Amino acid sequence: MSDTSVIEISEEAVTGNIEFLRNHFGSAIVLSSVVKANAYGHGVKSFVPLAEKAGISHFSVFSACEARELIKVRSPESSMMIMGWMNDDDLGWAIENGLEFFVFEPARLKKVVSIAEKCGKPALIHIEMETGMNRTGMHMKELKEAAGIITSHPDCFVLKGLCTHLAGAESVANHVRIQKQLTRYTRLCKIFNGRGLVPEYRHVSSSAAAITYPAARFNMVRIGILQYGYWPSAETLMYYLSKKKVMDDPLKRVIRWKSRVMALKNVKRGEFISYGTVYLAQEDKKIAIVPVGYSHGYSRSLSNQGRVLIKGERIAVIGMVNMNMLIADVTKIPSVKTGDEVVLIGDQGNIAISVASFSEFSNQLNYELLTRLPRGIPRTVVN
Repeated sequence: MSDTSVIEISEEAVTGNIEFLRNHFGSAIVLSSVVKANAYGHGVKSFVPLAEKAGISHFSVFSACEARELIKVRSPESSMMIMGWMNDDDLGWAIENGLEFFVFEPARLKKVVSIAEKCGKPALIHIEMETGMNRTGMHMKELKEAAGIITSHPDCFVLKGLCTHLAGAESVANHVRIQKQLTRYTRLCKIFNGRGLVPEYRHVSSSAAAITYPAARFNMVRIGILQYGYWPSAETLMYYLSKKKVMDDPLKRVIRWKSRVMALKNVKRGEFISYGTVYLAQEDKKIAIVPVGYSHGYSRSLSNQGRVLIKGERIAVIGMVNMNMLIADVTKIPSVKTGDEVVLIGDQGNIAISVASFSEFSNQLNYELLTRLPRGIPRTVVN
């Protein structure tokens, strides 16, 4: 290991997670694998071929720049959907390459008409509806205008989908709001159905909604965090376990992040460790310096809070997490030596450090911590 740390991606976990999701949702529902934010930190280059090998043939990203990265690694047979940012130049590129994309403003549809006519190819569009998330999406008046544009230029469009995004399906506290959104979505779809505009896909559900609102699956679900082995929330996991009357989590974590002991040092009782005075040794200490810090995605808020695994032991991170280093208290492991493996996320022996434990210590969501893992950390696929 010449790099300061390495992220391992488990092929077995990817395959198992996708198999579970396919069995749970049924073969009639298309799984769109959401690989935005560098596949939630797992690495698009590593994850996408594994997902395709497991049977995924539809991927979603946020922006055209992410799509340009994805198109280099996905199979030509796999479909791609851009859910967010595109500039005018991106529209032409997407149409030429047969990429699907969200439309959430009538103005974008008008631009697409002229570009599609020049390209001689139709745009593969998903119309996004505003149902109560109040982010992107068209209200009823705009949707009626959009439907008129599409019907007036039938050669310029293929209506791939009618979609929306549900606001907070991972929590029962949002149940009433979600139900209102679903009602609005059904009502707004009638604008298109009444004009003979029937989409190939109807989709509203991300991971959380796909689990907790079966009626909201329609014929496509956009699966993000679940495929990587994590539940959107503890509530979502509890909902699944109670409905299925099982005790075990069926998902497997895909990621394992590891480093090495860089140096060892003995510190006398009464000495401060690392920056400032945040940690005072109450006894003689043996410490291990690990070449990972907040510049590598190991949050500074984990100072005096985090845990790592060394020689099958759960070890406390002490002192301030530095930009490029953290310090682990290995006093209870006299046999530790320079070069020993340090696990930051994942298992070692019979114990594990979960992303959830980081969330508890640092007030970061699973999503936030994973997507902040720098692209510069090498990703390698393991069985």
